[in-house]
This record gives sequence, structure tokens and C-alpha cells, in this order.
Amino acid sequence: MPMAIRFALPLMVVLGCIAWGTAPLVGALVERWFRVDVEMRSQLVFNSISESVKGLIATKAERKIGDMFRHITQDERLLALGLCLGDGRLLQRSADWPAELACPPPPGQGHVFTVERLSSGPVLVATFALAPDDSEMGHLVILHDLRFIEKRSDSAELYLAAFLGLLGLGAAAVTVVVARLTLRGWVRAVRKGLSGPGDGKDDSAMPSEVAPLVREMRKMLRDLDMPRALNEAIRIEWCPDSLRRVLRDELPGAEVMVVSNREPYIHNRDGDKVVMQRPASGLVTALEPIMRACGGTWIAHGSGSADQATVDGQDHIQVPPDAPAYTLRRLWLSDEEQDGYYYGFANEGMWPLCHIAFVRPAFRASDWEQYVAVNRKFADAVAAEARTPNPVVLVQDYHFALLPRMVRERLPEATIITFWHIPWPNPEVFSICPWKEEILSGLLGSSILGFHTQFHCINFQDSVDRFLECHMDREHNSIRAGDSTTLVRPYPISIEWPPAALASQPPADECRESVRTRYGIAAGTKLTVGVERFDYTKGITDRFRAVESLLTAHPEWIGRFTLLQVAAPTRSRLPAYRDTQSEAEEAARAVNARFGRDGWSPIILVSRHHESDEVFTLFRAADVCLVSSLHDGMNLVAKEFVAARDDEDGVLILSTFAGASRELREALIVNPYDIQAMGEALHAGLSMQPEQRHERMRLMREMVGENNIYFWAGRMLLDAARIRKRRNIEHRIAAASRAAVEDDAP
Repeated sequence: MPMAIRFALPLMVVLGCIAWGTAPLVGALVERWFRVDVEMRSQLVFNSISESVKGLIATKAERKIGDMFRHITQDERLLALGLCLGDGRLLQRSADWPAELACPPPPGQGHVFTVERLSSGPVLVATFALAPDDSEMGHLVILHDLRFIEKRSDSAELYLAAFLGLLGLGAAAVTVVVARLTLRGWVRAVRKGLSGPGDGKDDSAMPSEVAPLVREMRKMLRDLDMPRALNEAIRIEWCPDSLRRVLRDELPGAEVMVVSNREPYIHNRDGDKVVMQRPASGLVTALEPIMRACGGTWIAHGSGSADQATVDGQDHIQVPPDAPAYTLRRLWLSDEEQDGYYYGFANEGMWPLCHIAFVRPAFRASDWEQYVAVNRKFADAVAAEARTPNPVVLVQDYHFALLPRMVRERLPEATIITFWHIPWPNPEVFSICPWKEEILSGLLGSSILGFHTQFHCINFQDSVDRFLECHMDREHNSIRAGDSTTLVRPYPISIEWPPAALASQPPADECRESVRTRYGIAAGTKLTVGVERFDYTKGITDRFRAVESLLTAHPEWIGRFTLLQVAAPTRSRLPAYRDTQSEAEEAARAVNARFGRDGWSPIILVSRHHESDEVFTLFRAADVCLVSSLHDGMNLVAKEFVAARDDEDGVLILSTFAGASRELREALIVNPYDIQAMGEALHAGLSMQPEQRHERMRLMREMVGENNIYFWAGRMLLDAARIRKRRNIEHRIAAASRAAVEDDAP
């Protein structure tokens, strides 16, 4: 239908303009034809009666003249006849002679044709001299009604317009049919040309109009930065098996190593027992499924009180405990090293530097020395654990900004993928760091450097461009410093799909009932859940103030709404974190004191660590999940809430300053600094209709399911495979060149 409109509409417009312009010409032409015909008829009438009229005038038989006129005017087109004398008197006339018309002047010699516009319409006045040499004889006047000419002229114009309209429709129909047939032929030819080998042998069989287009499209496909195999790989459903296939097919024999500060499994003493714990860490949530799928070695700081008692002589332990899939190598740090490297430089310096939370970063030379020493200790551990000269090393987060360069010095052939899990600041903010050049140089030891968003990639590139001498290729997102090139790209991190914690979960109704029973929440109360660490970047106090705004603006929710906030204490040795927890607890008490009544409190704050199965139970019980981060690289809590809702229900309220807001567009996006707006978002989420909740959740689940953690890892590993293949080609070329030089040497 659109194609028919595109062809028919312009054609009809053009033909309409032609009809509008030619209709007056056609009307005038028709009018001239008929007028000539009427004039000829007038001449014939005169010729047939002139002699009779002369005879009757001579005998003065005026009565017979009147009878003749009456007989002749029976013709419907002949209006009237009249006999006029030379002095202008009307001697005789027929009955229909117009009263408003006087005798026309004598014609002189021959005849005269004129058109008179009477009240009844146009009339042709034909005046004939009966005796040109005798003016006393008078002249004969014949009147013809010309109204039929106007009618026929109008009809001719109408027929012309109708004809042109039918002609246009016919031409458009034929054109559309021919265009469709031609287009289908071209599409078939293009498909055949693109699906062929592309060597040009079959081009002669193609239509000449299509062959240049096919050749250009083949060239464009060849010139794409991403090879065809990668395009096909990205379309697959990413899962552990597909990740293993990537390693097998694209990185055959590759040894995978992960380096992070936080370990995936912690062993602590609880009296006489040893208890295993999964840390509350988005990094662990993301990476642990990858290691279960790929195997390899994970190097991390052993921070548990029973960690040393559970490892072997090489500080190894096989994990997960129920189905060992990879090796965890624990590294031991002294209190002095932890204070300087972890609590000092990493979390009092780099963490507030990279997050816009308005906490002043603290940089101390002693902390920097410990940071360098611990990075070197981890680099030594990577070199010691590596069984091959070219392992794939996944370096995680801001604790190890120097590690990529150190590993590169020990293992020059290694493929080093560094992922920065937190935001990267703009160059002005980053310039605060006294050791900015060393940090940038250390990160540029990576083969690939990943961030959550393109915005963070741009900030990093701008920082390098300002503070280091290097070659920037912004078109291909690469930075060359010395002999190494680093690819800088966004890789939005995600979670396991389907999440393992979901398998053991009861139905959502049962989860809702168990959570309400455990925390004393009345039936019918709308439940909002928040799951965080006590970190000043998470905006916990701000969400409590949003609850206060909600209950102030919408008192109908008093007694009908509860925010259940679970928050794990973290980095409690640092004053900023202790103050964050104290401030949140005080804010919760204030809101509860103002609005609480009859055993109901609007905020329930649980300050302890929750395992993943407990968190998923909370998510499945919630009507709303509130994520109000003041600044976050990604925030996997939002994605875990979506993954937990296989009932396709629930509302996600998400901070615009969390990286996840770029992907979870169906969430209610809020500015956590706007307390009133966040309160209104709570009201909207609690009041949202079921159909809208289901539609939003369905779309978010599709996004998280497709862009899961295996997709995240697969993209980086595929990019790493391309880098390794390119490097192997360069090495073979260099080796061949050296061999040629040696052969030429005397």
C-alpha cells in the first residue's frame, strides 16, 4: 500500500494540474466549434427563407410572415426570428423574441454575427440584409440560444478530468506492478550475490543494475571491524556452554586467570565451626559463574578468619565446595598492607575520587607505597601460578591499577583484560590524584581495558590524552603507549542467567508470605525492598527521606506501606563508612518515630549480610525494589531483582546515576538527590496497574537474559581472541623477516 501511494499520489497531482490548466482551453475550443456550427445553421435558415420573406414583404402579407416565423422557431435551438426595417423598427417577430432585445443595426453588406448576454443567458444574434442594395427592404434577424454550448463545454471539462483520473490510476497500477516485480528480482539477485562465495565469478549472471550494488555491499561487509564469525557468535544464546565453546574455538588451550581483591568464597570461624560465606559483592556475583564455566585460577586476598586453615600447601582450595570447577589461590596480606593498600589508597583515595558522592579523597604517600607493594605481590603470584607464557588474565577493579603493567613485564605474551568496575572521573577530577601518571601507565599495560559505559571510556581517554604522551586512535578506541596497544571499550557487566539462586526459590506467593511473617509485616501492606552495603555512594539515607516525602504527600500510604532495607556493614574501619551507617540508622528512627503507629513502622532496617538465596526471596516478595545510588558503575542489585521475578511482576525504581539505567529503560528512573521526586516515584510504583508492571518487567527480563554475564565475558574474550590472532600474525611476519635477514647474512 505505501508503494502504491508513493507512485499514484504524485501522478494524480500532476494529472490534476494538467486537467486544471487545460480545462479552460478545452471549454473555449468546444465553445468555438459549436458557435461556428450555430452560425452555419443561421446561414442555412436565412438562405432557405430569404426569397419567401422578400415576396411576402412585397405583397405586404405580414400575417403569413408571422406564420412562417412561428413554424421555423419550432426548432429548440432556434430561439426567435425577427424582421427589422432600416429605421430600427421591429416589423415582425416570433412569439419568443426577448423583450429586452431591440433590433440590431443593419449589417450593411452581407451579414453580421454577434453574441448578446441576456438575463436568460447568451444569445447569438445573426443579422442578414434581405436586399443589400435596398435598405428599405429591411434585414432578417435570427436568434439562437447558446446555453447548450455552455452545458456541453462543462460536460467536456468533466469528461476530460475523469479521463485523466482513470488514466492516472491505470498508469500508477501498471507502474506499481512493474516496480514490485523488478524490486523482487533485484532483492533475489542481491541475496543470491551476498550468499555466494563473493569471488565475483557469479556476477555475470546478475542483472547489470544490481551487480555494482552487490560488489559494494560485499566490500562493506569485508571492511566491518567485527568479523562475520563474531556477528554470528553475538546472536547466540549466551550460557556456560557457549562461553566454553568460545574458549575452545577462539582461544584453544588458553589458561584463564582472574585477579581480584575480594575472594568468591570466605571461610570464617564461628565458635568451633568453620562457616563458608559468599561476600556481598557485585564483582563476585558477576565473575564467579564465569569461572565455574571456564575453569582456571582465581587469585584473591584471603580475608576470612579460617581461610588459612582451609587451603593446601600452595595456598590453593578447589571451589565451589559442592562441585569444584576452578582453583582459588589465596594471597595473605599483613594488617599494615591492608591498611595502606585497601583501606587507605583504594578506598579512601580512589573510591571517592571516582564516585561523585562529595566525599573528599585522601591520598597519603605511605598508602601509595603499600598499594605499589601489594600490586607487585599479586603480579608475582600471577607469574607463579601461570602454567603457560600467554595466559588470559582478567584483572578486576580499582585495587589493581598498577597490576597490568607489572604482569606485562613478567609475562610479555599474556593477554591482559582489565575491567574497571566503578566510574572513571573526568580529567579535572582525576588530576587530584598525585600519582595519576603511574595509574594511567599501569592500566595501559592491559590488552583490553573495559568500563561499564561509553561515557567512562571517554573520560579515561581524555585523562590519558591530557596527562600522558601516547598515540590516541579514537576511531578504533585504542591507545598506543610505547610498544603496547590497549583497546578501550564499554562492556556493561551483568549477572548469571538464569541465576543459580532462583532454582531453589519457592513461588512468589510463598516468598511473600514467609517475608511478611519473618519481619511482622501485615497482609495487604505494600512491600518495597532495598539491598545494599552501607556505602555512602548507595544513597540509603536519601531513600529513607524519600519514604518520609511519600508519607507526607500521600498519607493514604501510612500503615499500608513498608520499606525493608537490608544493608551489610562494610569497611567499618573507615570513618566515612561508620558515619554512613550511623546516619542511615538515625534517619530510619526519625521516620519511624514520626509516622509509626500500632506496631507498624514504615522502615525496617536490617544491618547484616544476607546470602544470595535470602536476597532472592526478598526480591520475589517485594512489590517495589528501590535502587537510589548516588553514583554507581553498574549496580547489579537492579538486574538481580529483575532476574528474580520470573512471575514478571514488581516495579524497579532506579537511580539515573547507576550504569544500569542505560539498559533498564523500563524502570522508573529517578534523581536520588531530588527527594520529593523519588517519593512520587514510590507512589507511582506502588500504584502501578498490573498490566503495566508485567509489560515493563517482561522487557527488562528480556534485556537482562540476552545481555547476561556470559555475554559480557564472551565479548571480552572474543576481542581478546582477535588481539591474540593479530599478534600471532605479526610475530610470524617478524620471524620470517629475521630469518630472511639471517639467510642474507654472509
